[in-house]
Formats: sequence, structure tokens, C-alpha cells
Amino acid sequence: MKKAKIVLVFFSFCFITAFSQQRAQKISYEQSGGWQFLIEPYLMFPNMDGTSGIGLLPDTEVKASASDIFNNLEIGSMLNAEASKGKWHINSDVIYMNLEQKIEEGIILVKGKINVKQFAWSMAGLYRLTPWLDLGVGGTYNSMKLASSIEYKNLEGTTSKSSRKGSQSWFDPMLIARTHNQPGTKILYEFRGDIGGFGIGSDLAWQIQAYAGYRFSKLFQITAGYRWIGVDYEKTNTAETINDNNRFLYDMTTSGIVIRAGFNF
Repeated sequence: MKKAKIVLVFFSFCFITAFSQQRAQKISYEQSGGWQFLIEPYLMFPNMDGTSGIGLLPDTEVKASASDIFNNLEIGSMLNAEASKGKWHINSDVIYMNLEQKIEEGIILVKGKINVKQFAWSMAGLYRLTPWLDLGVGGTYNSMKLASSIEYKNLEGTTSKSSRKGSQSWFDPMLIARTHNQPGTKILYEFRGDIGGFGIGSDLAWQIQAYAGYRFSKLFQITAGYRWIGVDYEKTNTAETINDNNRFLYDMTTSGIVIRAGFNF
């Protein structure tokens, strides 16, 4: 059943034919002066690359492809929403993933697995400086639960087994810039960059998003593109990190193709 999800990619690039047009055409209906709303459930095919660590256990390297993640995905949901009025925009983006990944053998590690439950909610307020450029501020609330079970090598040549669970929640303030198509066009594009953390939550948090798509009607649009999400977070309670049994490390870059179905109201 999990693999059946990948069938959804059949519409991933259905908008490509729209780019054969020489010039974007204006949408026929008049733009309202009131609030406009966009709801976009979306699907991401993520790759994960980075390091995680819990307590005194050895750090584990995570390198998983989109197929690995979908094969091990327990549940996932993603939703982007935006409310706009005049030059002001309020954006909300929610990601939830529950996945389990095997740990590859390394110099110290023999085998193991890691379970990640991740909830991230981003909110942003943006102001349109020009018809194609928005600047804003926002923040991301992260809630992360890690569970690691590993077998590792001892100095004596023997192996030991150990498991550990940990969870952390934190908030990252973000600075945001976004460029996009002018309002009222059928051919859509968006490029957005976020940077933050600044040691308040993560040491560094960032993301880059690039999309293109087509608005088929006043109600419906499809966009697709690529997204990178980087989080470098470490929590320790002692000066000597190596001796901190409550240490929590999540230094990860998640990236992949994104397909969004948008509904305008």
C-alpha cells in the first residue's frame, strides 16, 4: 500500500505543456479587494542527509533516498495555506512525518535503526514591495522525537547493543524573501528563501523553494518544483557534550520534489 502512493506522481508535471505559450494570459475574472485564500495540500518526495544523536549513544549518519523514506513511512501529511489582502500575506505551512530508517554500518556502528517523528509548523507575515517581490518575517515551531536502537563496536573488539529515546521542541525565527509571478496570470512561478535560527532555537535553520505551475481556473491550480530544508540543532545540558546523557542532535538536510494542488477562494 505504501508503494501505491508513488502512483500520485502521474500528475507531477502535467502543467509542462502550459509553457509552450508565448505569453501568459490574464485571468478573466476581476480580483477582489477583500481577502483571498489559497489552500495547497502537497506531496514531497524527500531525501534526507545528515547526522542525529541522542545522549551518550554514538552519532548516527542518516542518508535516505525518497524511495527509502516512502518504503518506511508510517504516516505523513503536508499543507500550505495563505491569506492575502492588498499587499499583505499571511502564510502557514505544516509538515508531519513519522518514519523509520535503517542505519548503515560504519567505523563504530554495526547495525541499527532510527525512528523520527517530526512536526514543523511555519508561520510568516509578508509584505509585497513590488508586484513580484515580497519580504517578511516569521518563525518555525519544531517538535522532534528520535528513537535509536544500535549495535556498536567496543575497543576490545566485542559489540554492544543500546537504545535511547529523546524529544525536543524549539522555535526558530526566520527572515523571508519571495519572488513570484504578477497577480492575475495563469503561468505561475515562485522562488522563496528563508534563513533563521540564529542560536535562539537552531544554530542555523534555512530553506529554499522553487516552483512553477499553471492556474487552470479561478479555483484550481497545480505547481511543482523542488524544496530544500536545513536544520542544525543541538541541545546539551553540560559543558562536556560527550558526557551529556540528555544531549539531542539533529543536523539534517531534507530535499526533494514537491507537487502542490492549489484551491483559491
